[in-house]
Amino acid sequence: MARKDFIHSDPAVLMGKPVVVGTRITVELILEKLAAGESIEQILEEHTRLSREAVLAAISFASEVLRADIVYPARNTA
Repeated sequence: MARKDFIHSDPAVLMGKPVVVGTRITVELILEKLAAGESIEQILEEHTRLSREAVLAAISFASEVLRADIVYPARNTA
């Protein structure tokens, strides 16, 4: 299945944030959990409606978005 089969954005759902199809689980949430050190297995245990393929599609989606020709300024949190 292609990434588009797993990730969807609809302005009527969570203000258009990209979500896993059939859920309200955002790509953002998946990335935050991975960044916090959770494994894919832990995420799947906590969110039983997700599949490994959906989590990988979320990572792929984020990678494609960041490849766009838009510059996102980094915020200095120090």
